[in-house]
Amino acid sequence: MLKLNEIKQFLVNYKPIIQEKYQITELGIFGSYVRGEQTEESDLDVLIDYSDVPSLLDIVDLEFYLSDHLGIKVDVVTKKGLKPRIKENILAEVIYV
Repeated sequence: MLKLNEIKQFLVNYKPIIQEKYQITELGIFGSYVRGEQTEESDLDVLIDYSDVPSLLDIVDLEFYLSDHLGIKVDVVTKKGLKPRIKENILAEVIYV
């Protein structure tokens, strides 16, 4: 199972490529990996913001790209797409890279 530092290092290393390919302005992680509560079944929650609105296909492509490179399931959420009832909690725990 990957550790938080390994995930952060990967994202830091690949951030320029990800930003260019997907027009992402912010990239962060939140959820069980940030809280240290991940299990073998946990997915990685990734929060993004963007300069150009990504299509659903772009988001799915990014999920596959990250999943393939990290070897774990990745769930990508857009900052603007956060539901109001959970937005505050997510923004409080997100670690941006």
